[in-house]
Amino acid sequence: MANGFTHIRLASVASTNAEMKSQASQLLTHTVISAVEQTAGRGQRGNTWEASPGENVTMSMLLRPRYFKASDTIRGLLLRAACQDVGDVGVKWPNDVYVGDRKICGILIENSLSGHGIQHSIAGIGVNVNQREFLSDAPNPVSLYQLSGMCWDVEEVMELIADGIVRLMDLYDREGADMGQLQRAYGGILWRREGFHPYIDNIAGEAISAAIDGVAPDGMLTLRLADGSRRTYAFKEVTAIV
Repeated sequence: MANGFTHIRLASVASTNAEMKSQASQLLTHTVISAVEQTAGRGQRGNTWEASPGENVTMSMLLRPRYFKASDTIRGLLLRAACQDVGDVGVKWPNDVYVGDRKICGILIENSLSGHGIQHSIAGIGVNVNQREFLSDAPNPVSLYQLSGMCWDVEEVMELIADGIVRLMDLYDREGADMGQLQRAYGGILWRREGFHPYIDNIAGEAISAAIDGVAPDGMLTLRLADGSRRTYAFKEVTAIV
């Protein structure tokens, strides 16, 4: 164990989340599984995650939150993943990290529930680090290399993220923690948090121009339209047009 987490390094795996899921009952909290190559990495909506072997962070971390709700866990992880000083970084609701209008990090949270609480959460995190060219049809990926013109130590980036998550959990996953502070910090780094931007309202089936009005503790996003009306959405009910 280093820096508060246990690290299992694999050469190749289909999915670090799937591998973690198969071993979760036997592993310590804050265990990280990372892979040089991930052959079937998954993103949201069933998408695949493109990552050239050895050039990017492909990792999953095992969490056993005591006081976090599922949305709080997601929010906290996003906050830490976004705190890389690589430019105009923002969290694209609910769980992507953007630099400008380009995606540098994706997070897939899978919760195992027990009764009214979370038995464990598996946070799959992919960060584009040294990849110079993207071949998939993903519309807007970018890497740390493309932004900075320099190669990064992939292991060091992974350790910074994992260590940050451990510190964040220590700070907020306890009785009496100021979740309001965490939510305010999240709101302060939202992508497109200022001004009006184009969206597709997937419920009404129409294009709208709206500004972010806020994100509730349960993760629901509220947008404010130009006429002052507000609409609230769950995940997949609204799509930002990039």
